[in-house]
Amino acid sequence: MRHIVLFHSVYGLRPAVLRAAERLRAAGHEVVTPDLYGVPAVDTVADGFALFDRIGREVVLDRARTALRDAPADAVLAGFSMGAGVAGAMLAERPDTAGLLLLHGTGGAPEAVRPGLRVQLHLADPDEYEPQDEVDEWQRAMTAAGATVDVHRYPGAGHLFTDPDVPDHDPRAAERLWDRSRDFLAG
Repeated sequence: MRHIVLFHSVYGLRPAVLRAAERLRAAGHEVVTPDLYGVPAVDTVADGFALFDRIGREVVLDRARTALRDAPADAVLAGFSMGAGVAGAMLAERPDTAGLLLLHGTGGAPEAVRPGLRVQLHLADPDEYEPQDEVDEWQRAMTAAGATVDVHRYPGAGHLFTDPDVPDHDPRAAERLWDRSRDFLAG
């Protein structure tokens, strides 16, 4: 069993995040899904970016820190899209993190990596927010810093393909992602 802190996307704390947490709980994990916005989720990416801008990056990161306060030092940090970036940002403050589970976005900086850190990244292929050359550079830097990085690409899927409430949804890709995530969390 793992303790997982699962951060939402720029949309906010949507039903898809809560369903993902339930899926992980059913696999035996303890999962926390903090609301980094403190207001209802929105329905469009544009509204999500506007909401993020209004709330502010520092407030979002402070709320993430608060959510992690009671989490075990070796909790897995996970996130959807923007939430992957939040998970990665918290890595520097949590050196004993058991792993990063990055869904729909990269996260983490090489200077925050401890040798042996396990990282699993899931991205659409192509992904409008994660250009291949930038992902390749991120992967090289994280690996050079000592992380074990597994990148999984999903051809033809949209950016947030695990969320059935957005046009990007791809049920087959989502099932493959959850199967791979299950294996990652069991390791």
